[in-house]
Parts: sequence; C-alpha cells; structure tokens
Amino acid sequence: MNRKSGMHVDGESDGCVVPTKFPNKGGQPLAEGMEGRRPTKENTEQPPASRTQRRNSVSSGLPGVREVARKEKRARFSALLHHVDTALLRESFYALRRAAAPGVDGMTWRSYETDLEQRLLDLESRVHKGTYRAQPSKRAYIAKADGRQRPLGIAALEDKIVQQAVVTVLNQVYEEDFMGFSYGFRPQRGAHDALDALFVGISRKPVNWVLDADIRGFFDSLDHGWLMKFVEHRVADRRILRLIQKWLRAGVSEDGIWSRTTVGTPQGAVISPLLANIYLHYVFDLWVQHWRSQQAAGEVIVVRYADDIVVGFEHQSDAERFHAAWQQRLQQFGLELHPEKTRLIEFGRHASGNRQQRGEGKPATFDFLGFTHICGKARKTGRFLVKRQTVRKRLTAKLHAVKEELRRRWHDSVAETGRWLQAVVRGYFNYHAISGNMDSLNCFRGQVIWQWRRALRRRGQKSRLTWSRFLSLIARWIPSAQILHPYPNVRFDAKHPR
Repeated sequence: MNRKSGMHVDGESDGCVVPTKFPNKGGQPLAEGMEGRRPTKENTEQPPASRTQRRNSVSSGLPGVREVARKEKRARFSALLHHVDTALLRESFYALRRAAAPGVDGMTWRSYETDLEQRLLDLESRVHKGTYRAQPSKRAYIAKADGRQRPLGIAALEDKIVQQAVVTVLNQVYEEDFMGFSYGFRPQRGAHDALDALFVGISRKPVNWVLDADIRGFFDSLDHGWLMKFVEHRVADRRILRLIQKWLRAGVSEDGIWSRTTVGTPQGAVISPLLANIYLHYVFDLWVQHWRSQQAAGEVIVVRYADDIVVGFEHQSDAERFHAAWQQRLQQFGLELHPEKTRLIEFGRHASGNRQQRGEGKPATFDFLGFTHICGKARKTGRFLVKRQTVRKRLTAKLHAVKEELRRRWHDSVAETGRWLQAVVRGYFNYHAISGNMDSLNCFRGQVIWQWRRALRRRGQKSRLTWSRFLSLIARWIPSAQILHPYPNVRFDAKHPR
C-alpha cells in the first residue's frame, strides 16, 4: 500500500487491486464506460489556504494523493480519511463564513472558536472512531429573481467543518478528473472564468446555434444510488463513503419537524457542490465529450457552471440531435431538462444577417450567470461582438432588496447607512463591472442614489438635506461606476496560453 497517497496498487501484499474499469451493475446504463475520459488540461493547482499562517497545516500527504490521481486515472483510493486530522479541520473551520446562519445546533462560528483546539480534537476523535453523527439540515428559503423561493439547507457547524475537510481531500482526486469546460465551485475557477470561456468560444469558433439548458430541480433530484456508484469509481475508503451517506441521509428539519431525504443534496451544504460536480461529470461531461468527438459533424463548444449549461453548435442538425440524445441520457439518471427554460436559438456571427434575409427579427438572447448575451457589433469596426448586460430581472430584484433594507435602517445614522450602501455597490460592481455593461452599472448606481435620497427626505430632513450636502454624501459613500474586469479574451488567453 502506498501510505502517502492512501491508494492500493496492483500486486501488493494486502490483496486489494486497482480495477482497470469499474462498471455499473448489469441491466443499468453505463455511467463511465468508454465515454472519452481525459485529464483536465488546465487549472490543476490548489488554491491557497484561507490564512497565510495556516498554509502549512494541510496534511503533507495530499500532494501525493494528487500525483497518483494524475498518473493513475483508474486508481481507487482506499485510505483517505487519515488526511482529515486536527490541522485540516482547523483550516476547514477558518475557511467557513464567519457570519453564516447557524444550523439546527444553534452553534455560531464565534461561539465554536471558543476553546477551538479542544473541540477539534474531540471532533477528530469522533470522525475516526465512527461515532460522529451528521445532523439534519435546517431548512431556509431565499427569494429568487423571479419571485419564487429557493430552498436552502443550513448544515450544523461541525458538519460544515468535516464536509469542508473531506472536500479538500477529495479535490486532490477530482481536480485531476474534471473536464476543462467545468467551472462551477472548483478551486481557482469562478463564474467569470466560465463567462470568459463562453465569450471566447462563441467569438472564435464557428458557433451558429446555442442550446441554453436548465436541468429541472437538479439539486433536489440527484439520485443517491447513482451518486454513490460514481464516487466509488475513485474512492474505495469505506469510511469516506459512509460519511457521504450520513450527510445525504441526515434529512431536513423545518419548523422543528424532521423529514427524510431519499434524493437530492441540500443547496447550501459545503459538500453539495462537489457531489453535484461528480454526478454531472459522469452523467454529462464524459458523455458530451464523447458525443462531440464521435457524433457531431461540426464544431461544438461546452461551458458548464454546476447545473447551468450552455452548448454551442456550428450546425443546427447537430444541435437538434444533441438535444434529443441529451434528454434521453438524463432520463437514465433521474434527471430532465426544464421544457420552459431550455431553448435552442440561432446565435452567432451570422445570426443577424441570416435572420434579416429570411425577414425575421433580431436574434434571440440568452442568460448565463447573471448576464444577458446579445448578438451585437463593435462600434468602430462593425465586427460581430457578443454583448453582455446584467439580466434585467436580477437588477430589479437587487434594487428592491436595497429599498427594503433602507426601510429597515430607517433610524440608522447617515454614516452607518452610507457605509452599508458603499459595501453593497462595491459588491455589485465587483461581479457586474464587465466590459460593455456600463449602462447597467450606471443604472444601478443611479437608482441606489435616488432611493437613498428618498429615504433621507422621508425621515423628516427636508430642510437640512440640500443638494450640496447630498452630493457630498454621494461623493463620500457611493463608488463611481467603472469597468473592473479585463476584456474576456485577454483574461482567457492569460490563463490558458496556447
């Protein structure tokens, strides 16, 4: 046994071998098979630890796990839990959001930090002895941009800590497996990387059709049986597998009433994004890689951010055949495309001209990661350009949230409200300040200023709130709109040099 990596290899004395293939049970569709698996080419570096002084606390054996995962694509790791030690649990604790809402245990981050070392020693002991018990997730809801409520599962604090530690260990394996077009919830990758890749793909490849897809209730429909089969392709450590099963079966507590969970993984749980990526890696990523290399007649581009997926095609026939095949593929694993949110549209450099010749209107737009993508032209050259603007309903929803919060802060001092608005506007700009989106940024800033002035005047300060005084408040607290992100192809080329 390789003690450093925790992997059993062929021919060693313990009798555990690495299978060349790990097929699913007979009578069920192959989840892996010969679906064109290839190692991820980009982004195989781990992210830095949350605090500089803790960077050396990660288990020293994890780089060995990653090295084996990179070299042995069919290796199964049978000894991983020993990497979850006090040092890794400590780092996992400090990686959590300090202001996050408590779960069913009522434990906050600040409270747990009191006597932290003793708590972590006890937690490590329970995890390794098998006496650790996962607690149910606390059900909460957040408003979606369309007015509906999105269910979240808030895990207990110790569950978050252990889940974060297990994610750190499993990332060493799966970051060597995941495909380059998968961007969601991965180290050193983010939403803007996915947006850059989509922009570059549509701009540089002969893309004429776009399939904008939405998997209906993905996190709520994820099949536990299939998920565990997928995890077992790479993980043979029964203790890690039991931990994952505990979290999946812990259930949900809503208003003090516990309910069992037989499918799905709670949105909001630390482990859920990794489990979702593993599920879609086998259900979609490997399959689409095989399909576009073996079935497509033309160019196909793919960008996936968790369950938000955009596929671009050169030929309409490819797009239609892919759409039908994908629907059948998902049905085999308990999933389906949302019929109202999945659209095949004509989109690309020739879309406007082709539609004009046929006497049709402008090309349809599609939304991806908070931005509406539009077929446009550069002002100076007239060349095709993918324009991106903040999704209108998201802009409206954010402004509504600001308005409601200003009402709750009715009696706060001007300085307190100013500091809060400064953080809100900066946070909004940090994500939305991309090239070509200046109009949306100015709209948001202008509406925030108008709402603040209205709130101040309604507090009975009409006589004191002169324009000169209010303009000084704006200059002090409200940041000016400016583009903060580099042009997408510049950042993409810098991160992925060819």
